[in-house]
Amino acid sequence: MRKAAKQILCLAAALVAVCIVCRLAFFREFNLYVPRQGPMGTAEWLPEDAPVVAENTEVLRPGKPESNERYIRIPVAPQKKGETDLQIGAGEDKIYHVLKVDRFRTVYDLNTGNFTGDTVVLVAVTVFWLLVCAIMVWHFFRQTKSTAFYDYSTIYYVGFGVFALATGLVMVSVTAAHIMRPEEYSMFSAYSAISQASIRYMELTTPFMLVFALAMAVSNIELLRHEGFRKTNVLALGVSLLLILGEAVGWYLFTRDFMGSEWEGRVRNTLVNTYATVFVYFQCMLMGAVTCGLLAARHRPDPDKDFIIILGCWFRKDGTLPPLLRGRVDKALEFWRGQKKKTGREARFIPSGGQGENETMPEAEAIRQYLLREGIDDRLILKEDASKNTWQNMTNSKGIIQETGGGKTIFATTNYHVFRSGLWARQAGLNAEGIGSKTKWWFWPNAFMRETMGLLQKRWKQEILFLIVLIVFFGVLSLIL
Repeated sequence: MRKAAKQILCLAAALVAVCIVCRLAFFREFNLYVPRQGPMGTAEWLPEDAPVVAENTEVLRPGKPESNERYIRIPVAPQKKGETDLQIGAGEDKIYHVLKVDRFRTVYDLNTGNFTGDTVVLVAVTVFWLLVCAIMVWHFFRQTKSTAFYDYSTIYYVGFGVFALATGLVMVSVTAAHIMRPEEYSMFSAYSAISQASIRYMELTTPFMLVFALAMAVSNIELLRHEGFRKTNVLALGVSLLLILGEAVGWYLFTRDFMGSEWEGRVRNTLVNTYATVFVYFQCMLMGAVTCGLLAARHRPDPDKDFIIILGCWFRKDGTLPPLLRGRVDKALEFWRGQKKKTGREARFIPSGGQGENETMPEAEAIRQYLLREGIDDRLILKEDASKNTWQNMTNSKGIIQETGGGKTIFATTNYHVFRSGLWARQAGLNAEGIGSKTKWWFWPNAFMRETMGLLQKRWKQEILFLIVLIVFFGVLSLIL
């Protein structure tokens, strides 16, 4: 993540440098674009030869205007630092633009927010967001090729890569509008679009979020029908309702008519943008977690492994394995048999899991007995029967692997648990890939949502800090612009 952050900072610095160079090398004058038609395009209110007069020619000097059917373009040459009015037209049809020249001879149009080289800046910002997306995507695919995939940063790469792409596409439309319709689409309009990037992102992703929420709700209702009501069995349903409610509140705020002063309007826009920022943040995290979870569950490691860790869970009192645990062991056996058939290599199994309060033996022993019934030689089974959670599964298994000389490792668990297990393995210093067994379609979304909440809960302080930074950035931008 630090490497990506450094690359983004370097990219930002490079684009700022390009803007400065372009400003110094090419922009010796400012082009003022004035519409020739009224607000609805119904009446021509500025003639082609409308006179242009500067109140103070020592600050700037207007050049010869050029006209077309849409606007009059007035080149303005800055002379020295200061501020002056520029009068366009005569009689009752004349209009004024207040222009300001700074110490670097950059001209600012206080009426529209346009300034010398504004198009280059918009292009640079557009390129920035698109390249940020490219950086995120590059790091994501780079991490998918190794166990570095099991990391919180992978979630960020996916979620904010999509956000950067959406923002970049918004910037493409903003820049194109400013270039093609400079007399209508001012920099103030561009600023507003930039400050509302979170709102635009919500609008663009609403259909996908609603489909996702409805799919989770359907699966959760089916889960309740099969297993009955428990607090842990309604998590996905709760998330679905929050997503739908969040989108509904967002659309209500975005489309509601507002009447009030300019300052009240700024405050309202700031609150709306802040709401959208918070919602989009969690939406990005959810999208990243879902994508990483699906990819982790579908991963197929190379058949070159020396150890297969099988993560234990609850089993029946008679020692037989329920479908969930049996699925994990069967997935490990499927990989073991496939590898032996292709390469002749026999990996050793590490059934991992201690004995719970209501269990008749350690989970590792129940798994071992199942492996023996499936024809696995006992010499290939190395029990780890002291662990109480996934972290201890990985840490204790790592010790066994090191004691036996080390080697390439995978772990087998249920599909929804692969990514989080891989993260624990990586934090334990165990270089291991994961394989996931299938589970019922109505069970998977709720269980996966529990895993996602567990991932976010582990880093809640970092998540809140980053969220505050986003809120402050977009809030201040909205309040100012």
